Amino acid sequence: MPLTQDSKATLIERFRVHPTDTGSPEVQIAILSERISYLNEHFGVHRKDHSSRRGLLIMVGKRRRLLEYLKRENPDSYHQLIEKLGIRK
Repeated sequence: MPLTQDSKATLIERFRVHPTDTGSPEVQIAILSERISYLNEHFGVHRKDHSSRRGLLIMVGKRRRLLEYLKRENPDSYHQLIEKLGIRK
């Protein structure tokens, strides 16, 4: 099931930096990670869905750039985020 408003709101609640935060890199990375994991499950069933695969690759690249930015600007927050999301090493 794609990302619903409720699940997106809970992600924002979990990863926000301050009470009115909706667009910090931490929140954006969390939302992208959720969408990426959904698409990975989608490709288990729909192997020939190449247009969605292109979208997945774009999302992975965007998440990678945001992670690099966060690592450069705030390394502590970067390490906490990858630990919470269970990505990278």
